[in-house]
Amino acid sequence: MKNVENVQVENPLEYESVGKLILRYSLPAIISSLINSVYNIVDQIFVGNKIGELGNAATNVAFPLVMIITTLAMTFGVGGASSFSLYLGTKDTKHAKSIVGNSVTMTVIFGVVVAVLASIFLRPMLIAFGGRGQTLEYAVEYTRILSIGIPFAMIGTGVSQLIRADGSPHYAMVSTLTGAILNCILDPIFIFGLNMGMKGAALATIIGQCVSAVLILAYFLRFKTVKLTKGDFRLKKESIIRIFALGIPAGANQLAITAVQIVMNNTLGYYGELSKYGRDIPLACVGIITKISTVFNSVIFGISQSTQPIIGYNYGAGNYRRVKTTFKKASMIVLCISIVAFLCFQLFPRQLTSIFGSGNELYYEFALRYFRVFLFCTFIVGQQILCAQFFPSIGNGRIGTVVSLSRQVFLLLPLVIIFPLIWGIDGVLWAGPISDGLASILALVLVGREMKKW
Repeated sequence: MKNVENVQVENPLEYESVGKLILRYSLPAIISSLINSVYNIVDQIFVGNKIGELGNAATNVAFPLVMIITTLAMTFGVGGASSFSLYLGTKDTKHAKSIVGNSVTMTVIFGVVVAVLASIFLRPMLIAFGGRGQTLEYAVEYTRILSIGIPFAMIGTGVSQLIRADGSPHYAMVSTLTGAILNCILDPIFIFGLNMGMKGAALATIIGQCVSAVLILAYFLRFKTVKLTKGDFRLKKESIIRIFALGIPAGANQLAITAVQIVMNNTLGYYGELSKYGRDIPLACVGIITKISTVFNSVIFGISQSTQPIIGYNYGAGNYRRVKTTFKKASMIVLCISIVAFLCFQLFPRQLTSIFGSGNELYYEFALRYFRVFLFCTFIVGQQILCAQFFPSIGNGRIGTVVSLSRQVFLLLPLVIIFPLIWGIDGVLWAGPISDGLASILALVLVGREMKKW
């Protein structure tokens, strides 16, 4: 029988203006999401200006490992936060507590396991990610140190989702922001001041991640909505299944991005050698553009995350009209931001590329074409990200997984393989807008069909 103890007499998620709630939750969520991107972007900027094209290519080769870490962290974090919010909506304290504890425990365990495996299989892993020659050596130097901080990185990305769901988005933001600022301060000191190059960038990153992780874990000593005990952190089969069921859509999307990144690196390297650009220019340019596009994705994902506690709580309470209002308002916000990003990518690609160091004219030529073609459907792709977050929020992990995988696995991945067989390296560029456009339309159709049932 469910424990029906009231967690709160009144919850603002039930009655406060949806617009105010989205604003309150989205700003910290956006900043927190951006911070996770900042770690990689700051490293890339300093490395690009210190080492140049090979340094940019090396960080791109290491990037799939970062995405694997994010995949696991988002699975446990989003799955835990979504389940927690739904249980709060039904006033089920017992299961809400177990979800929180199990989410934290699994994040820590998997963080340690991945760190050990990454260290053992470092070189073959980076070769599989597309590393060759001097680019591979720089990537090994960078990733060997970076892998030590994997548990801290997972805590910062995943466990912070639970803090937001507990009604403390500002604490989650400040915790991750503290580590990011420290990383920004240490990067130039280690890379330029101490002349540590790639090693310095990695060391600055893990120090920042460690500080953030300590601050995040300290929060659980004073969790607000439920009182946690040691027993809540013991793994329970029911809680694990629930977390995976609602976390897999978010994790699957990140895993799909990782798979595409690996295929992209190898495809660009292969067809780049057959073109006038060579192997390293496409790898370096795509590394830069991927980092820049993650800034846009982080903003959209932050807004999508802000709807999760609002939608989850009200869906659990049966207030479907409020759920629809939340989604529609978030959709309009996402559309406006997506249009601004689209214009930036189309109008200022050279300026954006130059932030990460200089290159020859072929380098800029490829970067500009990649910006303008591959990211052409930026104006609509934000809707797909929002829809992918919507379904786990209402407890429908199955459809959420389909929406998450549609863009990367069902469309982009096969197109990245097939199109270059016909058009060479240009085929990679055109795979992007086609997959983005089709996946976004599919996602909106599925959300519309779901809402008609209520």
